[in-house]
Amino acid sequence: MDMVFATKFLGALFAIMNPFMTLPIFLSMTTDKTVAEQHGMALAILLYTTVMCVVISFAGGYIISFFGVTINAFRVAGGLVLLGIAFSMLNGSPVTSHERGEHEKHADAAAGGGEPDDSITFYPMTFPMIVGPGTIATLIIYSAQVRGAAQYVSFGIVLVAVLLSLFVVLYFAASIGRLLSVKMRVVVTRLMGMILAAIAVEMVFAGAKMLLPGLA
Repeated sequence: MDMVFATKFLGALFAIMNPFMTLPIFLSMTTDKTVAEQHGMALAILLYTTVMCVVISFAGGYIISFFGVTINAFRVAGGLVLLGIAFSMLNGSPVTSHERGEHEKHADAAAGGGEPDDSITFYPMTFPMIVGPGTIATLIIYSAQVRGAAQYVSFGIVLVAVLLSLFVVLYFAASIGRLLSVKMRVVVTRLMGMILAAIAVEMVFAGAKMLLPGLA
């Protein structure tokens, strides 16, 4: 197992998929649900998130190549997306790239909420709140860096660990929500924002050095 690679990937992926940021959103959307129903929804979210993450990890590089985008250009663009998300986390602002746009919310309201309540497990909970642009960029960038069996194992272990932590937090959302104070949520969000900003800056400069060799 490559500990350096695993540490960097874990820091980036956990910061962007931070379960404790998802927790209050999940609770607010399931206020009328029983604990048993919340458990079922947490399991559905885990399933959808796992499928999306696996597909992006394996096919993401091929998709961007199809559009003629190099991994280094995507690394710079992805780093800038993550940096924007990190600033939002540090400033306590909503992470808008992980939420529905206002026009989408109005469209849902105009439609009279025709979809069943459990539809929130995929949209908007899984996509775009959990697997949003930042998550997609992180998975593609780090999967493209994997070299050798040790890093493949590290990538898999980190992905499984983050997905399990997300599932545990959502599965026990009702209990954790009562224990986790507002101040603690703010501290965790600020800390994850700082870590994510540092990782994003490193991504941007690493990609820029490859695109512009003169910077090295």
